[in-house]
Amino acid sequence: MSSFAGVSVVDGDKECSCETSAVHAGADSGYHLLMVRGYPRTQEGSSTGDSITTGIFNVGGHYWYIRYYPNGLTPDCADYVSLYVALVYDNDDAERGLAVEAKFSFSLVDHVEKQNPMYICEASKTCTFSGSATSWGCDRFMRRDAIERSSDLKGGCFTVRCDIMVVCQDSKTEDAGRTLSGIHHHFNNLLQTKVGADVTFEVSGERFAAHRCVLAARSKVFMAQLFGPMKEGTTTSTVIQIKDMEAKVFRALLIFIYTDVFPLPLREEHRMGEDEMSVVMEEAKEAEAVQDEMRLQCLQHLFVAADRYDLQRLKFICEQQLSEHIGVTSVMSTLALAEQHHCQGLKEACFKFIQVQSPSCLQTVMSTNGWDRVYTTYPSVFKEFIANLALNQRK
Repeated sequence: MSSFAGVSVVDGDKECSCETSAVHAGADSGYHLLMVRGYPRTQEGSSTGDSITTGIFNVGGHYWYIRYYPNGLTPDCADYVSLYVALVYDNDDAERGLAVEAKFSFSLVDHVEKQNPMYICEASKTCTFSGSATSWGCDRFMRRDAIERSSDLKGGCFTVRCDIMVVCQDSKTEDAGRTLSGIHHHFNNLLQTKVGADVTFEVSGERFAAHRCVLAARSKVFMAQLFGPMKEGTTTSTVIQIKDMEAKVFRALLIFIYTDVFPLPLREEHRMGEDEMSVVMEEAKEAEAVQDEMRLQCLQHLFVAADRYDLQRLKFICEQQLSEHIGVTSVMSTLALAEQHHCQGLKEACFKFIQVQSPSCLQTVMSTNGWDRVYTTYPSVFKEFIANLALNQRK
């Protein structure tokens, strides 16, 4: 169980100021809260690359702090908030070559009291914090305009939770027995090696071996399909056909079922030392746009698959991701998905996005295939859409 490791408060009225309630978690797993007040004033007067540093907190016997970049770390992520967690690394640590392996995640929580994660960005692998790379993080935690539209921004305040799990430390100086459970790695190995697999699925011509008990434990739909009265795949020679789904989407679904880790990259995670912070990665905009479109389509399909197999946590994460990635070319298709799969929060996010668009952007919205789908399939939603346009005009 994660231990509380304090809270830092960043106030928009106080430039780069921070108040910290320091708590020593001590345990191998702990979390720190970063409360940002007066948003968006915290981003005013600062440039890309300018950071606000939190107070120091203790997790796993080591001291850490968070860097908060209101306008992104580099120009290519200037529309985003960037977050990095850093290890306090002194000369003594350097002399003995200390290296700390840890995993981290950043979550947007609804408010400090409940601390329910609403938006999650987590490292996909264990990171090594050392003298050559004291900090790791998320360049693109969340778009700034998405924060401003988010229901989690209450009274100009939002709260980020940073979880740190120390996996192991320098084996020469620390007891290797202080490792955390790697159950998600173990189950992922089970999926990849196919040891003991007793059911096979065929999706878009590709076959996947899996374990009936694991699937049934995670999904009520799989429970009914594999162990109910109309159960399928009772013999190892039986292949269950999955219709209306791409192979890559089913693969991502299995990864989440076995590991409980979101199977698509939430954000770019870069290993950076102090000397590398100013490096700007130039990317071709056209290639990036194509990648974003492909990722959005995959995210939409995974959202549908999560609802189909009643994986509520995966569906929730997909909903949050889709809410952040709404654009003029995708808002109507996302709105149709929200209506079809009964996601009121995602539906409201689409309407909020529509309300702030210019007439030229609205023309682009109306030229998309999603517009025709909503108009013909969901007339009640189309009426709401028109009502929101009228509301925007009155403003």
